[in-house]
Amino acid sequence: MANAKKVEQITGMDTDFAQWFTDVVTRAELIGYSGVKGFFIMRPYGYAIWENIQGELDRRFKELGHENVSMPLLIPESLLQKEKDHVAGFAPECAWVTFGGAEELEERLCIRPTSETLFCDHWAQTVRSWRDLPKLYNQWCSVLRWEKTTRPFLRHREFLWQEGHTLHATAEEAIAETETMLNVYAETYENLLAMPTLKGAKTDKEKFAGAEVTYTVECMMHDGKALQSCTSHYFGDGFTKAFDITFTDKNNQLVNPFQTSWGFSTRSIGGIIMTHGDDNGLVLPPRVAPTQVVIIPVAAHKPGVLDKANELWERLKKAGLRVKVDDSDNSPGWKFAEHEMRGVPLRVEIGPKDIEAGKCVAVRRVDGEKIEIALDELEARVPAILDDIHALMFAKAKLNLDTNTRSAVTLGDAKAIIAEHGGFIKTAWCGDEACELAMKEQVGVSSRCIPFEQEHIADTCPVCGKPAHKTVVWGVAY
Repeated sequence: MANAKKVEQITGMDTDFAQWFTDVVTRAELIGYSGVKGFFIMRPYGYAIWENIQGELDRRFKELGHENVSMPLLIPESLLQKEKDHVAGFAPECAWVTFGGAEELEERLCIRPTSETLFCDHWAQTVRSWRDLPKLYNQWCSVLRWEKTTRPFLRHREFLWQEGHTLHATAEEAIAETETMLNVYAETYENLLAMPTLKGAKTDKEKFAGAEVTYTVECMMHDGKALQSCTSHYFGDGFTKAFDITFTDKNNQLVNPFQTSWGFSTRSIGGIIMTHGDDNGLVLPPRVAPTQVVIIPVAAHKPGVLDKANELWERLKKAGLRVKVDDSDNSPGWKFAEHEMRGVPLRVEIGPKDIEAGKCVAVRRVDGEKIEIALDELEARVPAILDDIHALMFAKAKLNLDTNTRSAVTLGDAKAIIAEHGGFIKTAWCGDEACELAMKEQVGVSSRCIPFEQEHIADTCPVCGKPAHKTVVWGVAY
């Protein structure tokens, strides 16, 4: 069975989930540790997952008209100070360059934690007319945030991401952009990563520094905790006024444009691991797995076996799949366990008896199911099996999300649910930040989002008893 523990170097999920996660990312060779705390090495297997995510997102962005650009790494302190809410929000995480070579700099330079100020400075110099809009930009880069507590994928001080930045003539266009990009992210999680999502708006306390509205995609991990998976921000004209970005509109009036930004990072790989993994290691969604199919020749020393394995490799490769043959001198049993640990979605076994019978055996990583495939049906059957694997992974994750999302009417209900079950809690909320802080202090949960799909839980706030105006989802977050 797929859930029977086979890899001794990996701690059991139920024994110590945090240690299980660390064991998986190191044993599967996704991450290496550098000499500086919080600066991790993305090893080839981990980076290959990111490349597959990046490729799909980049395609979607370009379909929507976005162009890739590259902004500088360093931000002058005076530039960062132009938007007070923004700089206040990022000040604790900023890292500064104060020397250039042996000379002390006249002005400190911030290593970018995000690039809103750089884009604004550029647009202040280049946008003049309504004909210059919209500006639909994206950049792929790393950013630096001096996190106190670091964990592979989840909390890096330097991490890879994309950050989209757009500028629009009207608020309506900018709001539509913010919503569109959030939906692109949610579709990416669901259709690429097999991860169900909860979409909504952040509370004012939790929104991005300088934003009018922050939309979020929240996902539930196997242990019931939340992962803020990506965000999309509407800035209104706050930044453009601070940076004196103006354009002449169609009525020949000088006005400020409206701005958005949105980001998706390598944190998503941590989400894949914690959503789908099991006691044997990774379980990778087929659409982002670096190797979708591994072919294991059984009794490889016998005539014709390796040749047939390589023939199947050629056929599946021509069918557009990411496939490899493990022709190493390790035993088949070792290979089975190794590729399961690395999360390869489908294993194809081929040996002398299979060749004689004109078939092979395929084994699904997600549940260990064995499927016999006629060799002349290989190209048709394998992609369909990979789609089935994606659907099953999504269904399992959706069941976890649904089963571990509960409603609470009173503060006592919320405390009892967290103590007994964990997961997400839905409550009514009055909208007062004091009650939001009380939920954190008394229940140990933070607001994850105000879901777009609102439902009636109660008429009053569970903290203060005043009339409630909206439903909020709460949870313990990574």
